[in-house]
Amino acid sequence: MAYYESVLVFRQDLTEPQVKEKAGKFEGIIKELGGTVKSTEFWGLKNLAYIIRKNRKAHYVMMNIELDGSKITELERRSRIDEDVIRFLNVRVDELSKTPSIMMKKNTEEEVA
Repeated sequence: MAYYESVLVFRQDLTEPQVKEKAGKFEGIIKELGGTVKSTEFWGLKNLAYIIRKNRKAHYVMMNIELDGSKITELERRSRIDEDVIRFLNVRVDELSKTPSIMMKKNTEEEVA
């Protein structure tokens, strides 16, 4: 089994509960493929660098997953098919981080200030 950081970018017109439901759907797909989701982070609604499919903003979700390398292509295929996913990125890592990502650290710093 290999470790991956998977980032899904969802359309801006989805509500936060819908985004969490979609992320849950992808967690189910990963479990169906024989993998496990170690952690999930909802980064929230962020501005895009450029317009993608008429979207100026998007909801970001990052998942740390453990999945067989041969199954990652199926996960990417299903991400491409989903009409609510406008972009995705799966990066193989040597080990999964046990601390929150930089995006989450930035959000907690903004809340404190």
